[in-house]
Amino acid sequence: MAIASPSTPGFSVSFCCIRTESNRPSRLAPFALAHSRRSPQPRRLVISSRLNSTTPSGAGGWVSPDNGDVYQYELQHGLAAEQRRRMGSPVFVTLPVDTVGPGGQVRRKRAMLQSLKALTAAGVEGVLMEVWWGLVEREQPRVYDWQGYLELVAMARRCGLKVRAVMAFHQCGTGPGDPHWIPLPLWVLEEIDKVPDLAYSDRFGRRSMEYISLACDILPVLRGRSPLQAYTDFMRNFRDTFKPLLGVIITGIQVGMGPAGELRYPSCPSHKLTWAWRTRELGEFQCYDKYMLASLNACARAIGILEWGHGGPIGASNLMQNPEHTEFFRSKDGSWSTPYGKFFLEWYSGMLLRHGERICREAEAIFRGTEVNTSAKVSGIHWHYAINSHPSELTAGYYNTSTRDGYLPITRMLGRYGFTLCCSSFEMKDLVEKQMSPLSSPEGFLRQLLSAARICDISLEGENSAANLDDESFKQVLKMSRFYSDGLKKPSFSFNFVRMDKNMFQYRNWVHFTRFIRQMTNANIFRAKLDSGAEMRLSSSLDAKVGVAFAYC
Repeated sequence: MAIASPSTPGFSVSFCCIRTESNRPSRLAPFALAHSRRSPQPRRLVISSRLNSTTPSGAGGWVSPDNGDVYQYELQHGLAAEQRRRMGSPVFVTLPVDTVGPGGQVRRKRAMLQSLKALTAAGVEGVLMEVWWGLVEREQPRVYDWQGYLELVAMARRCGLKVRAVMAFHQCGTGPGDPHWIPLPLWVLEEIDKVPDLAYSDRFGRRSMEYISLACDILPVLRGRSPLQAYTDFMRNFRDTFKPLLGVIITGIQVGMGPAGELRYPSCPSHKLTWAWRTRELGEFQCYDKYMLASLNACARAIGILEWGHGGPIGASNLMQNPEHTEFFRSKDGSWSTPYGKFFLEWYSGMLLRHGERICREAEAIFRGTEVNTSAKVSGIHWHYAINSHPSELTAGYYNTSTRDGYLPITRMLGRYGFTLCCSSFEMKDLVEKQMSPLSSPEGFLRQLLSAARICDISLEGENSAANLDDESFKQVLKMSRFYSDGLKKPSFSFNFVRMDKNMFQYRNWVHFTRFIRQMTNANIFRAKLDSGAEMRLSSSLDAKVGVAFAYC
């Protein structure tokens, strides 16, 4: 997609690639990737830019073509990221969900390549790609198809970008009619059809197919393997396939641990989480499949109170109403603070924590010595943060209340295995959110989580919850990143922008985004109008002097 520029722009860029290799695509394979680590033949990407400005050129200022000053840099194949390393916090951009299609091939390759070049020119450190279990191991157990992801990593490397890979063991989308629909592997769904209790269930018997129930983590329910063994085999095969690139191009592995890749229960369908705060949905406890009930019953028997092991709390209504009107969640004399409530919530959150620890232990062993950073994501559930019981956090598995810190145990667990914490909601403001949901406090939630990360001395990856591309949202991201980093001797913060789409490359949005990159990385990056050498013309009604030319569409 091309984005318009005025007829007399004050900024121009020449974008050319000089290659000594054939331009024909080649099928990638692990042995070819290993070979590619050798010194490559010269391949250069040269960007020249000029911008009219009244600001004098020099450190931190724009250059002016009037005095002949030209900002020019080269992205040498395989060395670009190292040459662009700067002080500050690196920014990664999450790729579209459908980047790799059901057939295992990269979709819209030409548009993707041009978009990656634009990200490189903007100063982005790398991209985050979701590696879907339901695509790679789709048809049969232990039969993996990495072809699309091999091609995608090669494209990122060609553009001088780093890659973070998400081990996505969850479902994407709402069903076959969803354009972004990616189910669990077909052979896994066949097993769930045979044994429905492999899926989570709430008190109404509604089952969630987003993620396999953690209560059967170590049970051989997937054709002789446990879910944990299936996740482990998948990660190990990924490591072996991409080994030459680990720590070089692929610098991070985010390990999925639940719905939407987050360490939580599917208390609320993932597609509704983006607007659940508007409806004030409390969520449902996911403890009614036979494996969860067996664990709960065993814990109740261990303390000699059998009646506590028959199911979840009574009076935990999920009506769209004030939780203060519910028997379990209300602040005054709610049963969440009774001995029974504490017993249940400790068991429920403890099951989630043990699930996360099992996966962390396996992932740490698999990627040990590869020099990749491993991370895990916690969900940004904030719409009942102002209530003592924090009901929507409790149903998601976070035992966080006005009298108990539910995030410190999670950050301690991640710290034991050298994991980085990833969390969202960085762009959200209490002042804005409280206008629609008075009980919400995204800033309060995030400060508590970031404080826990600081206490445990673990690195942090921030994310946005909605793809807002306005200056106010980006300023809030900067504010919350400083809350984490200020005062730390060696702060380690990076940001994943979610996600790349055609709106990102629209003129005004691109200006805001590139300004944000400069502020995060402390770099002098130009708002670029790029040209790949093909015939691209920019057209826009905006009264501006800068344009952007590439978009993934």
